[in-house]
Parts: sequence; C-alpha cells; structure tokens
Amino acid sequence: MARPQPPGPFPPLQPGQQPTPDQIRQMQQQIAAEAQKAGISVPQYVERLKAQAQQNHQRMQMMQQQQRAQQQQQGQQQMQQGGAQPGQQVPIAPGPPKLEALAVAAFLRSQNLELRTCIFQEKRKDMFKVKRAIRALHSPAYEKARKKNALLPEVKDRVTAENTFKLLPLSLLALRVSKVDEKGHEGHAHAKKKRVKGLWTVKVEPQQEAGDEFHYVWLFEGSQWKNKLYAVGALALILAVVFFPVWPYHLRLGVWYLSMGMLGLLGLFFAMAIFRLILFLITMFAKPPGLWLFPNLFEDVGFFDSFKPAWAWHEDEKAVKRRKKDERDRKRTKRAEKAAGGGSKADTKSEKPAIEPAPTISKPITASAPGTVRSAPLNGNVATQQQNLTPRVEEVEDD
Repeated sequence: MARPQPPGPFPPLQPGQQPTPDQIRQMQQQIAAEAQKAGISVPQYVERLKAQAQQNHQRMQMMQQQQRAQQQQQGQQQMQQGGAQPGQQVPIAPGPPKLEALAVAAFLRSQNLELRTCIFQEKRKDMFKVKRAIRALHSPAYEKARKKNALLPEVKDRVTAENTFKLLPLSLLALRVSKVDEKGHEGHAHAKKKRVKGLWTVKVEPQQEAGDEFHYVWLFEGSQWKNKLYAVGALALILAVVFFPVWPYHLRLGVWYLSMGMLGLLGLFFAMAIFRLILFLITMFAKPPGLWLFPNLFEDVGFFDSFKPAWAWHEDEKAVKRRKKDERDRKRTKRAEKAAGGGSKADTKSEKPAIEPAPTISKPITASAPGTVRSAPLNGNVATQQQNLTPRVEEVEDD
C-alpha cells in the first residue's frame, strides 16, 4: 500500500523511496503553512492528518468486506427456502462444506440409491445416478427427516430438488463423473491393465449439472464411528497377542485347547475332501458316472448349503444344462398356469387322455411282431396323432 502523500508542489514519492533533505524541508514548510491557516499548532495538525489517514484506511477495509459479503450472499439467497424461481438454476461454485450439505449427504447416504462401484483416482468409490437422488428427495422419508433435522432444505418442485442436490458438489461431497474412454489410450504403455467387467474408471466433469442420467461419485464417507471401532478392536487384538506370555495360566490353556480344536476341524475338512475324491474315482469306474459326497462342498454357496445334499451322482456340462433348462421350463409352466387360472388347468386335464395313451400304444411299435397286421396301421395313426398334438402342447407352454 502506497504511503499517503501530503499536498505540496514537490513530486510524489515512489514506494520504498526515501525523501531528500530538500523534500523534507518543503514538507515541513507546507505543514507549517497549513497549520497556520487552520489556526492550530504543527503537532496538532500532524495528529489530525494521522486521524484522517486512519479513517480512510478503515473505510476502505469496510468497503472491501461489504463487497465480499455481497458476493457470498448472492449465491446463498437462491439456496434458501423458496429462494429459487421456477426455471432458474443455481450456479455451482465449490467451497467449504456447509451444515445443510452435510445433512443432505447424510440423508442420501442412508437411502437406497442403487450404488455402483467405480474406480476414481485409483480408488474404489460408490457411484449413483442423479434421478435416484432426486427421487429420494421427493420421497416421504425426506419429509419425515426434515421434521427431525431443521438443516434439511425444503423441496417443493424439481428446481428446489436440484438446488438441494447441488449442495453436494458445492461442498465437494459428491462430484459428477463420466466414464474414461480407454480405447484412445491403447497406444500407451499403461493401456495394458486388467479391467473388471462392469467396473468403470471415471473422471470428474467440469460441468457439475444435475441431469437425470448423470453419474455422481461419493466423496462423503459418512460417519466413521464403525471404522474407528474396528481400528480400536484391531489394536486391542494386537496388544492381546503381544502380551500373550503374561496371560493367566487358565486363559493360555484355554487358547491352546481352542487352537487345537480349530486345527482338528481344518484337518477333518481336508480328510473329507480327499475321501470324497477317492470315493468318486472308485465309483466312476465301478458304477459310472460316479458318486460325489457333498457335491456343493466347493461351490459358491453358504456354509450350511455346502453340505446339502449329502450325496449326488456326477453330472457333466450337458446334464447340468439340461437340468437347468427343465427347471426353467417347469417354472415357466407354473407361471403360465397361475396366470391363466382355472382355464389352463381344465385344458391340460382335457388334453391328458389324448397324450397319455401314446406311451402305452407306442410300445407295440418296437415290440410287435412283423406278422401283426392290425397293430401296424393303428400304431401309425397314433404316431401321427401324437406328432400333431406335441407341438400344440408346447405352444401352450411357451405362451
């Protein structure tokens, strides 16, 4: 800030420039003349000049503070309740987290936004769509939460819902992202990375808008009391293991028995796995296709489901596909019967007499003697009738 210059015919001083003796003499003469005109002494005139300079400095500071306050209020006025006009959008200028934004983020974190995992800055983050957040802000759960927390803004229409949602990027609690196009980086050395199917690598978009199909990534982790509790538990466990030699004798003996029991269960599991493999190899040659003890033992199922059923015959890929197809057909038939009601059941009952005789009459076709003349045309008629009826029944099941 430049030094204030007293009035006078001498040139003004530059910042950091020291006045010459002639300039000092001229300034003293000018101050003395001004003090004589005012009818006061020179020291009194100097004190008046200092007071005026201090007042001017304070006035300039107050004006600058008022300008900054007005700029902040322009963005806050539209974010207040009912402050947004229909069709008017609030511009986004990121800043420090606000209490209202933290309240909105905590509410949306507690809702089911159908989160999706993505890679953001080489870390796994939760990603969601804007339309689900807007839907949550219009839900009765939000109105119920507003009654308990007065910091949550009021949501009346789409515009107020968007302005409430924009509190998240304003406070850097959630940011709009888009999928990184990795096809353009194939020529680089870092392009050969293992990618998980369905796991996006995202980047931040410069325009933080609130369109329905836009994706936002959570930077707000919510309450960390669980993580702190886990950390305290892990620290307590580590300390307990370190101080194991100073434990009481009975506790150490109990831990030894527990560890031996766990090792016994682990050994029993390996023994069962080896025994079921030997049993399968024996039955594969003795009675194909082979018998599995606990067939779901190594499948991706729960603990108790791993031991159900107790045994089952071995199935190849074709048999598994055939069994799954039969199950799907059976479920489709049940759904069709439930949808059709009693009419479909009556139709199936009326068609059964026409289909059931087919297996009983088809046996003489393979086992009849060549000399039986009357059974040959009868079997041929039944076969043609069965061929005509079979597609008709399949069409009913497909519908």
